[in-house]
Parts: sequence; C-alpha cells; structure tokens
Amino acid sequence: MKILLFVSLFIVFYTFAGYGIFLYILIKIKRAVKGRKPEVAEDADLLPSCTLIVAAYNEEYFMEQKIQNTLQLNYPAGKLKLLFVTDGSSDKTPEIIARYPQIQLLHKPERAGKIAAVHRAMEYVDTDAVVFTDANTFLNKDALIKICRQYSDATVGAVAGEKRVHFDENADASAAGEGFYWKYESALKKWDSELYSVVGAAGELFSVRRSLYQPVEADTVLDDFMISMLIAAKGYRIIYEPDAYATETASENVSEELKRKIRIAAGGIQSILRLKKLFNPFPYPVLSFQYVSHRVLRWTITPFLLTLSLILTVVLAIKPGETAMQLLLLAQVLFYLLALLGLIMEKRQLRIKVLFIPYYFCVMNYAVLAGIIRYFGKKQSAVWEKVQRKQ
Repeated sequence: MKILLFVSLFIVFYTFAGYGIFLYILIKIKRAVKGRKPEVAEDADLLPSCTLIVAAYNEEYFMEQKIQNTLQLNYPAGKLKLLFVTDGSSDKTPEIIARYPQIQLLHKPERAGKIAAVHRAMEYVDTDAVVFTDANTFLNKDALIKICRQYSDATVGAVAGEKRVHFDENADASAAGEGFYWKYESALKKWDSELYSVVGAAGELFSVRRSLYQPVEADTVLDDFMISMLIAAKGYRIIYEPDAYATETASENVSEELKRKIRIAAGGIQSILRLKKLFNPFPYPVLSFQYVSHRVLRWTITPFLLTLSLILTVVLAIKPGETAMQLLLLAQVLFYLLALLGLIMEKRQLRIKVLFIPYYFCVMNYAVLAGIIRYFGKKQSAVWEKVQRKQ
C-alpha cells in the first residue's frame, strides 16, 4: 500500500513540477554541450507568403478592436492576406468585417463549429504559411514576422505563439490562477521547444506550413492541438515563439473558466485516443517522452492519483506509529482546506492571492475528471461553446 502511495505521489509531483525541473536540467546540459542556438534572422525577403485566419462566432463586442489590431500588424507588402470566417454568427460580426475591403470575409448562416469553419477557410488559402488566431485576442505588431521567420528552418512544420492573460490587481481566483498557469505553461513550452518540439499549439495564436496542413475529423474538440500534433507526428518540429503573443482577458469567473477547462479535458482524451502512434517511442523518442510527460499524464491518470493518494494516506495514517503518514495526511488536508477557503473567498468576492493557486489547482483537476466523464458520456460537441470573458 505504501509503495502504491509513493508511486502515486511521485507521478503527481512529476506531472505538475518534476517534469518542469527535469526539463530545465536537460536544457542546461544541452546548452553546456552545444551552446545556445542563435536567434533566427528577420530577413523580409526570406519571409514566406502568409494568410492570417480568424474564425469568429458572435464576436461583435471584440470585432472592431480585432480588426484594428489586425490591420496594424507588420509584414512585408504583398505577402500577407487576411481572411475572417464567421459561419453561424447571428449578431453584427459579419457586418462589421464587411466594412473593410482589405479583409476577405467568408460567412454562412449555418453553424457547424469552429473546425468546419477553419477547413472551409483553408480552401481559399494559397500562401506558404497560415497563422490562426482567435477573434477575442490581440497580437503584438511583429507577431507574424516573429512566427514566420521560423520557417527558414526546413525541419519546422508549425509555430506556437505565446498566450498572455490580462488581469488587474483586483482579479479574482479565475483570473489570477489562469494567469499564473499560463506563465508556467509558457516556461514549459519554451524549454520543450529548445529540447526538441512543443507538444501541441494553442488556438489563440499558432501557425502551420500550408503544405503540411491536414484536415481533422469534424467532431474534433481541440482542433488546434490536433492540427499541430499531426504535423509533429510526421517528423516536423513545433517551435515556440514567445516574441509573438496573443493577449486576451481572463474568463469572466471561475464557472466560465471551469466550463472551458472541462471542454479542453474532454478534447484531451479524444486527442490521446486519436494520437496513439505517439506512444511508440521508436520513430521520435524525444517527442513521445515530451508528449506523455507534458500532456498525457495531466489528461488521464494524475487527477485520479490525487484522490487515490488521499485515500491511501488516510488508511495508513490511522495505524499506530505511522507518524510520517500522519504528517503527510496533515499536509494534504491543509492544502485542500486552503483550496476550500479559496472557494469561500471567491464566493464572497474577497481577494486573497495566496489561496488562488491551491483553489485553481483543484479546479483544474476536477475539470479533467469531469471532462473524461463528459467525453465517454458522449456529451461533448465540437460546436463553438462561447466562454464569457471580462470586458
């Protein structure tokens, strides 16, 4: 029983902290042996032709800002095309976009989901590179240049930008927790990329070579993750470009963030089942190691091991003379009490930042459990599920 407990705790620790520590050590060793890789030059003549695709569903509140942000992006003249697809939108989103002749608008009244809209948009793309971004995110001016310069390396098949979450000093647990999570994720992606490849891209900002784009099934939940990982499975690398970033506001509240996390978790299980070949380490051993360590453990057994660890600790702690187990139980109970206190403070709109991390940690792992149940219960749809964000 103790062996099972320690194995469970080790996997939990490795999933959320150990992998990051190990990755950092590997990077330090690689730099010591090979040195730092020089920064890729930004030669305008070498930049590929590029299409920026924005898939939007009922985003009239953000659309004018998004368009202005898009038109201010830097890229060599004649090499950039702008394509917005608004399938299913029933508000003024298509009307707002139609005012700008610089942007090609695709609109159908039928709502078939984001991935169907993206596939339809890709039929109009004839450039070397494609960049995808969300309608409610805003890019830095040189984002496209920073991303597309990476394609000077023939081994690069996709590029992931950085997601930044904006929140103010009075942010609630959803905002502060989400912001902390993405800062940690950004560090992991930077090290993953330096070691070999990022393990999937986020839809807020990512790019692929047009020639490598492979349509995914219509019911795909995490289309951005699947599109990029299918390219990685062909032997190409996904590079992380932190100098290209998409900024968005945090979720409206924890309930909205939880809804988003559950959807991601359900999509994670779907992706794992469809990317089974990545469990074979022989073709690309480093990618398989990164994939299991960074994604698979989080989306599968680790949340269950958290529960199992608590149960095993309780069983062992009630035995006489098990002081170590009793201290371990005390530590776990204190952590979950802090999370519970964070929930209470959130309900009362009291801002105590030290409680945000345990609370958000528990919310994340609950979302994985709920996502697994949702996926196998066949209740997850690929159709847009709009998450309310702070305005």
